[in-house]
Amino acid sequence: MKRRVAVLISGRGSNMEALIAAAREPAFPAEIALVLSNRPDAAGLTTARQAGIRTEAIDHLAFGRDRAAHEAAIDAVLRAADIEIVCLAGYMRLLTPFLVGAWQGRMLNIHPSLLPSFPGLDTHARALAAGVKLHGCTVHLVTEEMDGGPILGQAAVPILPGDTEDGLAKRVLRQEHALYPAALAAFAAGRAAAVPDATAFLANPVPLTPH
Repeated sequence: MKRRVAVLISGRGSNMEALIAAAREPAFPAEIALVLSNRPDAAGLTTARQAGIRTEAIDHLAFGRDRAAHEAAIDAVLRAADIEIVCLAGYMRLLTPFLVGAWQGRMLNIHPSLLPSFPGLDTHARALAAGVKLHGCTVHLVTEEMDGGPILGQAAVPILPGDTEDGLAKRVLRQEHALYPAALAAFAAGRAAAVPDATAFLANPVPLTPH
C-alpha cells in the first residue's frame, strides 16, 4: 500500500511538482495526498488542485506570533488526512520543536547544498565565495538542528569557471527535482533508513553532471 504524503509549501513549489509527477507512476511507493501552505496565495496550491490533489491553506498571519497555535492547526490537518510522511518543499517557516517532534523520523526536507556544508540561506552565493569545486543538494530528515538531520541522499554538480549564483542555482534545482522523488521513494519503501552517525546513500544516486 502506498504511503500517504503531505507536501508543505510557501510558494511556487517546483519540488512539489516533481514529487507529484513521480508519484503518478504506478510503482512509486507513495502518493501525494495533501499539499498544505502557510500562504493562501501560494501558486503551488493552484498547481496541486489542477493535479487533483487536496489542498489546505493555514495562514500563519491569522495566528499572529502564536507559532505553536499555527503548528497545532497544521498538525491537526495532517493527522485528519491520515498522513504518514511530510515533505517540506520550499516551506519558508522555521519549525518549532512541537511540529518537529510530532513528525520526528517522518519529515523530510531538501536543502540546496551538500550538507553539512552551507546550512541555512544563500547557499549558492556562499559556495561561490568559498571557492569550492562541488555544490549540490541534500535530502535529510528534519530535526531540531536546522539542516542538521540524518542525510538520506545527495546530488552534486560541479562549479564551473565563470559560474554565477543564478546559473548555479538553476543547475542545482534540476538535480533537486530528480533527487527528492528518488529519496522519497527509497524512504517510503524502507530502503533508506536514516541513521544518526552515517549517510544512507540512495541505490541510484543522481549522477554528477555539468549540464
